[in-house]
Amino acid sequence: MHPDLERILFDEQTILEKVGQLGAQLSADYYDKNPLFICILKGAALFMADLVKRVTVPMEMDFMAISSYGASTQSSGAVRILNDLGKPIEGRDVIIVEDIVDTGLTLAYLRDTLLRRQAASVRIVALFDKPGGRKVEIAPDYYGFTVPNEFIVGYGLDYAERYRNLPFVGVLKSDIYATGNSDKPEQA
Repeated sequence: MHPDLERILFDEQTILEKVGQLGAQLSADYYDKNPLFICILKGAALFMADLVKRVTVPMEMDFMAISSYGASTQSSGAVRILNDLGKPIEGRDVIIVEDIVDTGLTLAYLRDTLLRRQAASVRIVALFDKPGGRKVEIAPDYYGFTVPNEFIVGYGLDYAERYRNLPFVGVLKSDIYATGNSDKPEQA
């Protein structure tokens, strides 16, 4: 275990088994389509890589970078697209691939933006769902694990750009992110 973690929530094998189940479900649900998987950078990169290897239907990939945090650990609520899609999505079945749904602010904005761009459908697949952190009503259409309202890192999830490379997911010790107040940082 990493010394900055309180405990491990999911080991690598458990994560990969769940990713396989999600890939199988998406393959079944999109068996007659050619969905566009959109990876939300940077956190979802590891999840996306493992997920699409388990999808058995024709599909395409694209990437977006979104921010609602800036240099802060608390969401500002103002979402900015830092890196947009490389092609139009009009008439496409879109699957947003996200690492975690916490406040829901970023995903609600992104879903609405993609629908305004006339996507045929927009679904969300997230490896982690943290309903205790919601500020807006949104839920992933597919998710791997429900997690407690604690700050988690590993398997793409970071704090200050650290811990993404951990092959497991654990709860970060609060003294690592303590900033003089008792608020834990939010995750997208």
